[in-house]
Amino acid sequence: MLDLNLLQWITVIITAFLVGFSKTGIGGVMMMAIPILANTFGGKDSTGILLPMLLVGDIFAIWYYRKSVDWRKVFTPLPWALVGLAIGAFIGNYISDKVFVILIGLIVLFCLGILIYTEKKGKDFQVPNNPLFYILVGILSGFASMIGNAAGPIFSIYLLALGFKKNNFMGTNAWFFFIINSTKLPLQIFVWHNISLKTFFLTLSMIPIITIGAILGFIVLKKINEKYFRYIVIAMTAIAALRLLL
Repeated sequence: MLDLNLLQWITVIITAFLVGFSKTGIGGVMMMAIPILANTFGGKDSTGILLPMLLVGDIFAIWYYRKSVDWRKVFTPLPWALVGLAIGAFIGNYISDKVFVILIGLIVLFCLGILIYTEKKGKDFQVPNNPLFYILVGILSGFASMIGNAAGPIFSIYLLALGFKKNNFMGTNAWFFFIINSTKLPLQIFVWHNISLKTFFLTLSMIPIITIGAILGFIVLKKINEKYFRYIVIAMTAIAALRLLL
């Protein structure tokens, strides 16, 4: 059932490791795997391969950071994220893989600009106390997550702008994406038809690799200075955007 060639196996193994590492360590790392996976398996098929792995990584993250979550910050943008998922599911049926990747790259670049701006402003930056801000974050997160599993930078802006520290950042981020990814699963099975039994068997075979990545993520995050953590998130987002567009 897992009839993959050598290049495909290497790509899947690298992706599985980055999933585990990003879910418990540096979230931006996962973005680097998205274009590699898409180039090997195609745009929509790659999202089907990645989603079950992300859910395994989410489980590691919500267990480890179970005491570090701000539920209000999880649920405030969530209804609008579901709207974004629905829009992404609809549009995803009508765009080519090339447009799909370019669109995600543009979203990530937009997010990077905001992230750099908030870092430059530092404590002077204020999150807009406006329902439109939460609506925009939610819709963009849901849309980018549905069409390319690329919503991490958008939600990172939301959390970093609110001044979240490492553990609360990771815990709130983990629960938000566990809910989002769980919602995407039936959409990809029954609407896009890009997840099958073969996909689940592939994910099961990658659980040891995801576990190794998650353990290393725990270790690395503990050793990272708070200031450098924010810089790493920005740097990884920049790398991801360039890779998507190139």
